[in-house]
Order: sequence, then C-alpha cells, then structure tokens
Amino acid sequence: MNLPREDAEVLSARWIEGVLLKRDVFSTVERGRFRNSGGDVDAVLRRIDQVPWWSHALARHLFARERRALECARGLNVGPELLWTGKQALVRGFIDGVALHLAKPFDNAAYFRSAKQALHKLHRAGICHNDLAKEQNWLVGRDGHAYLTDFQLATCFRTRGRLFRISAYEDLRHMLKHTRSYAPLALTPKERQILARKSLPASLWLATGKKIYRAVTRGLFNFTDREGGGRRLVNDAPVLMETIRKNPDVRDAAIVAFADRRAGVGLYAFVEADQTALEARIRNELAARKGPRPPEHIQVVTALPRDAGGRVRTELLQLVATNQLDLIEPMMTSETDRAFLKNILESRKNLRDRFDFGTAELNSRSG
Repeated sequence: MNLPREDAEVLSARWIEGVLLKRDVFSTVERGRFRNSGGDVDAVLRRIDQVPWWSHALARHLFARERRALECARGLNVGPELLWTGKQALVRGFIDGVALHLAKPFDNAAYFRSAKQALHKLHRAGICHNDLAKEQNWLVGRDGHAYLTDFQLATCFRTRGRLFRISAYEDLRHMLKHTRSYAPLALTPKERQILARKSLPASLWLATGKKIYRAVTRGLFNFTDREGGGRRLVNDAPVLMETIRKNPDVRDAAIVAFADRRAGVGLYAFVEADQTALEARIRNELAARKGPRPPEHIQVVTALPRDAGGRVRTELLQLVATNQLDLIEPMMTSETDRAFLKNILESRKNLRDRFDFGTAELNSRSG
C-alpha cells in the first residue's frame, strides 16, 4: 500500500526523513524535519499506509481520533501542535523532552503540578486523553513541564456529560498513579482518595475487558512491552543476555530495542568489557547457540552508565539506540555518564537512519 498521491506530493516536498521511532500494526512513526512557512522545524510523522491490510480499518479509526484531538487542542501548549494532515499521514510538532519512564522525575513535585495543569487545560477544552496509564504518553520537557503525546484514543466531547466526567476522572486517576510512583509526598489527601476509588467502568474493564485486550494485543498484535520491542525484547533478550554474561571477559551487559527500517524491531546489546575485539567473539557465541537471533548491534563499552544505586541507566541506552542523542544531554548526572556518551559517539552502531539529532552539539560538550 502506498500513500495517496496528494500526501506523497506534500511529504516529498516538505518532509525530511530522520529517525524511525516506532513501527507496529497501527502506524509508522518517525522523527524528522518539516518545512513550514517559517522554515524547517523538528517534527514527528505518523503514517498508516504501511500497516497490514487486516489492521487498516482500525488504524484509520485511531488516526482519525488523533487528528481530531490535535485539532481540538490547538494552542493549549499541552501536547504537540498539528502541523499538517493528509488522508493517511499527519505531521505534529516535536516536543523537546523524554518519556516519563525514561526521565524518571523522582521527588519532582513541580513536574506533577505541571501535569495537573496540563490535564486541566485539556479537560477544560473538552478533550479526554483516555490512554494516560502509559508512562510513555507523558513527556518531561526540557523546560521541566509536563506534556502529553499519542492522542490515538482521545475523545473530543461537545458537552460535559456523564461519559466525559468518567473519562476525565480516569485521566486524573492515572496521572495521580504516576505521581504516587515518583513523588508520593506531592499527593494531597483528596488525591489519595481519588486513587483509592476507581470509576465503575474502570472496575468492569479490569475485571473483564482488560483480559481480552491483553490476549489480543499480546497474541495477535504481539505487543508485550512499553518500549515496542515485543517478544524479541521480552523473550529473546534475557536468553541472549545469559549467554553474553557467561563470557569471562564480560563484566555486565544490557539490551534495548529500537525500531528498525529493515528488521521491524531490532535489538542493541551494550557489553561492558575492556576488549573492543570481543564483539565478534560474542556474536559468534550467540550464533553457535542456535537460539534467538543475535542482536542487530553489539557494542563493547568500557563502562555502562549507572545511577546512584548502581543500576544500569537503560533510559540512556534506549535514546542512543534510537539515535536521539540530543535528548541525552539533559539526563547526564555524572562524569561517568559523560565519559560513556563520548565512547558512544565514537563507536555507536545504529547508523542506518538518514541523520541523527544533536551530534555536533554533544560532540563539543563531551569532547
């Protein structure tokens, strides 16, 4: 399936392909630049022409919901601005920030105050997001404020009837769940009461519909994790990690997933060791096991980035794997992290994308 001619003409003239962010049975999402009247701007393209035939009807429905919600949310500054829309593609502005599960804003009460304000603006405009349980749909902007993304399930209401009030309540409850996870002291007594009381539709959904949803998404659509790695990340990565760690020259390792233009979903293994020549040996060992397909990329680094508790900072590795280097700089917390970043810039492996973001700036800062 190809894009309609009108869509293809606009994108060929105004879209500059960048990095692939996500590809599933409902859409392809990539980051690039879009030519506006004022010049090129960072943007995100969603297109549905590459989805399988059997999911196309649902993909069109989700696409229409997002387009409508972004139109209703113009000027609110709580999510991406709609820059252009066609029959099977739309371009929205890029928000300079990272997903909640990557940024991990522990004890950041100001961020969650901003999240409440963003949600209030959205609801005052008659829009309910309906998918805020997912941390990846909350962004922590470089300015420290909260932004929302991925409006494929959103609803624009004409009136504030019962359905709107239930949907808005669930939006708020899911936001408060994230507050409880990262900044529990920021919760008020009233908000704790909200957390303890699900709406009736939500309770019925958990008891019935969610089980069916999980069976369909994990079985038919192969969705098993929030990073988009599917079964390769959930099932294959642990097996590959076990083999890698058995090598006596390996101190530690981590595997993340990335959207790949050829393979669909790729795996990127970061191996902590001193010998850069170890890469070929590890790849041969994985191939000899005749188990899961080896990672598309294996990179040996002298040190993996770690937090204060010693845990590997996979959020940084995820951004490296997806070539979004400009989003890493605000997340640097130590000289060890900066040393790791310098190593990555010199020898990273995923170079299939047309261009990457922030490389020159990061080279100058870490050099």
